[in-house]
Amino acid sequence: MGVLSALFSNVQNLDFKQLIMWTIGGILIYLAIKRKMEPTLLLPIGFGAILVNLPMSGAITQVVGDITQEGPISILFESGIANELFPLLLFVGIGAMIDFGPLLTNPKLMVFGAAAQFGIFFTLSLASLFGFELRDAASIAIIGAADGPTSIFVANYFGTKYIGAIIVAAYSYMALVPIVQPPIIKLLTTEKERKIKMDYKPGSVSQTTKIIFPIFVTILTGIVAPNAVALIGFLMFGNLIRECGVLNSLSETAQTALPNLVTLFLGITIAEKMQADAFLNPQTLLILGLGLIAFIFDTAGGVLFAKFINIFAKKKINPMIGAAGISAFPMSSRVVHKMGLEEDPTNFLLTHTIGINVSGQIASVIAGGLILNLIAR
Repeated sequence: MGVLSALFSNVQNLDFKQLIMWTIGGILIYLAIKRKMEPTLLLPIGFGAILVNLPMSGAITQVVGDITQEGPISILFESGIANELFPLLLFVGIGAMIDFGPLLTNPKLMVFGAAAQFGIFFTLSLASLFGFELRDAASIAIIGAADGPTSIFVANYFGTKYIGAIIVAAYSYMALVPIVQPPIIKLLTTEKERKIKMDYKPGSVSQTTKIIFPIFVTILTGIVAPNAVALIGFLMFGNLIRECGVLNSLSETAQTALPNLVTLFLGITIAEKMQADAFLNPQTLLILGLGLIAFIFDTAGGVLFAKFINIFAKKKINPMIGAAGISAFPMSSRVVHKMGLEEDPTNFLLTHTIGINVSGQIASVIAGGLILNLIAR
């Protein structure tokens, strides 16, 4: 009878909002498994959304009378996200996976990474007009970077209460890159522009250059945007592990085991901020919409900048490559390359898009750092 009584009591405590969160969690799990959209992230986020929205869930901290019962997900959030540990560790893994060779071969590609951050600053202004406080608006705008760790870092730095919606939006749009970007690119380009072929002259980049580059970028960022040093520093440290040539076993771990493990913990820990009462409100829908706007304008900014360059350039560039300037590495570069092949099976843009994509990774971190510097906490 005691078990039945407890069961009946928990069912009574279940409200409609929690059922909605179960549905949202189920949708995320479906997208991860059936659609294979960022499964390492969407699956734990979806399962976590269900886990924390069970009546009196022991997975999160609960206050029962005068007794506080700590939950493991709440503890993980405080020890892994509230102090930025998980995002920074994830950046080590991302840095270890990145090959800056294509960018170093053609450094001019970096301008496209910068151009593709336009959506961040546009959305910052737009979110402020919608009534969000400046710190919240800045946190929302970073969704446009298409960079989950940076979104978490900035949102946590400003202490925004919308961190759950921001993180879900950031990672959801990263997963939706193959769906969101192509129609924007096609809308802004002509068939003739999409068929432009770009020559690639392979160049050799010395190991010394590859070792100096992450150190140089860290120092330069520290001078320009000191608050971005932690993010860029961990990203470049991961790349230094890759390129130094004396830490091969650590490099392999940083490229595979570390990001996979951290991503799993990160995904399920995010659910701490997906409790129904805090997550289901009009602001969450507005944040999802603003995040999409930021994503769209980042993509458009890169494409339009490439079209602008073509006005003056003797040798035309394919404007689609500008869309790879967002930080969704390597998904965006692959999407643009695939679109090039669809227009012309002999049009290989991957080397160019990879170079731009990694420059977008750097640019998004610097953009986040600039926002941290410009807006007081």
